[in-house]
Amino acid sequence: MAVPLLDLNTQNQSHSDALKLAFERVVGSSQFILGHEVASFEKLVAQRLGSEHAIGVSSGTDALLLALMALEIGPGDEILCPSYTFFATAGCIARLGAIPIFIDVHADSFNLDVADAASKLTSKTKAILPVHLYGQSADMGAITELAQERGLKVVEDCAQSMGARWKDDEVGTIGDFGTYSFFPTKNLGGFGDGGMLVTNDVDLADKARVLRVHGSKPKYYHKLIGGNFRLDALQAALLSVKLGSLNEFLEQRRANAVYYLKSFKSQRHQDLPLILPTEMEHCWHTWNQFTIRVMDGKRDALQAHLKKYEIASEIYYPLSLHQQECFRDLPAMPCHVSERLAKECLSLPIYPELSRKMQDEVVEVVTDFL
Repeated sequence: MAVPLLDLNTQNQSHSDALKLAFERVVGSSQFILGHEVASFEKLVAQRLGSEHAIGVSSGTDALLLALMALEIGPGDEILCPSYTFFATAGCIARLGAIPIFIDVHADSFNLDVADAASKLTSKTKAILPVHLYGQSADMGAITELAQERGLKVVEDCAQSMGARWKDDEVGTIGDFGTYSFFPTKNLGGFGDGGMLVTNDVDLADKARVLRVHGSKPKYYHKLIGGNFRLDALQAALLSVKLGSLNEFLEQRRANAVYYLKSFKSQRHQDLPLILPTEMEHCWHTWNQFTIRVMDGKRDALQAHLKKYEIASEIYYPLSLHQQECFRDLPAMPCHVSERLAKECLSLPIYPELSRKMQDEVVEVVTDFL
């Protein structure tokens, strides 16, 4: 049985009538950049997350970049970020002339190791950029404590984790800024690129809004140098339709994770070279990915085996950031756990519309190979 990594068509078709109406509304308005649709979507997101301010932007990457610009991060500043994550996290730091300081992660949560972060602090450290990887919050208790002790800004990268919680707080609302992606594969997936920046600080929100439009206020008068980080009205309108189903999507992902865990454990997984993912204490996991660790050097062979049975999988990420060629001139920053995870991790399908029959097929093919 073929099992895709994601089935966007099924999800979007279930909202087709409302999506078509939203499309026609925007086309009829001829307001395609920012405007009412974006403002309305921003308000809905702020209410959903419990944030004072939400600023729609052009992508999750641009949300990160805009947050760092608003915090006046610049050349020579050191920013702590995990090595095991998507490139944009460190890439946005480097684009501003700042220096990414790569922090190792915990093998059980895949998230930033605060003890390692504390050991790499210097007088140049200005901020910490935790990533809530695979849909689960990093340890925001320890992160905020470290930030407060050392006067650091906190930018939360929530690209994969919209709706996740740390204790009673939504991720993204705890630090100075939270950033989100609406790339089609995310918990709330759009129809192209799009992102959101949230904050509870009115001054930071105002500054981010100005920087979003080339630093102009009023139009054509520039006190700041910003960029074109605007969210399209069409994306905002379509995302507003799907936002109402976000809780349902997340509950379906969580149910799929529970079923996987139960199924793998019933297959005597403890006898296999396999480590299952875990929902950590104080976390409410959204399972954007279901990432197993395949031991004994069998990860790539397992992926090839799954492909033979038309079961999709993905390796996030085959090379840690501190090992990337573009950062070769930075001082050595050992991140041994990140290097190990890059060789062991394999993500299996867990999208909301995944059927139990499909999951049974995935579990059977994995366990039979191992």
